[in-house]
Amino acid sequence: MDENTCDLSTKRCKPCEGGMPQLDEQKISELMTAVPEWERSGNVIAKTFRFRNYYETIAFVNATAWVSHHEDHHPDLEVGYMECRVSYTTHAIDGLSENDFICAAKIDRLITL
Repeated sequence: MDENTCDLSTKRCKPCEGGMPQLDEQKISELMTAVPEWERSGNVIAKTFRFRNYYETIAFVNATAWVSHHEDHHPDLEVGYMECRVSYTTHAIDGLSENDFICAAKIDRLITL
């Protein structure tokens, strides 16, 4: 991983519009090392976060919503009683962009704060 991707959580998302290229496989592999607990399935990266109770789950959902609003890059969320699955893809390009990885790193950072 190069120095430009070593701390994705400090980067900001860039506006992404249709017509921009998707990340290539080499860059995706490189960025996956920055968010090692995330899984990739096609054009989506995802991770399930588990909590002790519903209150912690919803607090995490609200914090995730704040990060998403701040970055203007929004995940799909599947919320259960003690877990939340967060999935990122860049719909405008029907694939993965660096924004997906930046947000994944920021969401991971919520748990370590």
